[in-house]
Amino acid sequence: MTASWYVLRIKPHKERSVYQLLRAKDVDVYFPAVKVKPKNPRAAKIRPYFPGYMFVQVNLEQEGENVLRWTPGTRGLVRFGGVPATVPQNLIQELKKRIAELEAVEPEQKSDLKPGDRVQITGGPFAGYEAIFDARLSGSERVQVLLAYLSYQPHRITIDATSVEKLNF
Repeated sequence: MTASWYVLRIKPHKERSVYQLLRAKDVDVYFPAVKVKPKNPRAAKIRPYFPGYMFVQVNLEQEGENVLRWTPGTRGLVRFGGVPATVPQNLIQELKKRIAELEAVEPEQKSDLKPGDRVQITGGPFAGYEAIFDARLSGSERVQVLLAYLSYQPHRITIDATSVEKLNF
């Protein structure tokens, strides 16, 4: 039997230490993480894509589960019906591709937007409306805009950051 990919459950906030411990034991580990720009400068700048989980590639018949089970910070393999669940190789490849795409995009993709700027909403249910940029929301790809609809009083709405474009006048 060859090595297969499995999902390993991790205790909260222990992903980095478990990753390092498993790498020291020569276990093939994939820990998908993305760069973020937190509001608090002391907060983590890299966050797990799947908090509490990581992927390991091992031959369980040859290595056994003890190498994973007794690593500090782990909670064991994800199981279905008592059997460790395997992850297809193509899913791991797609995850790696998606993480690479996310890393290629700047965290502040629309950094030229300032509160009070007029924007055009380009996607979602409010596509085509003009709004006023209000704020970026922390730890996500969302923004808050002021939109006047159904009345002249503007309402705060939250939308995807890629769904707004600055209007140039």
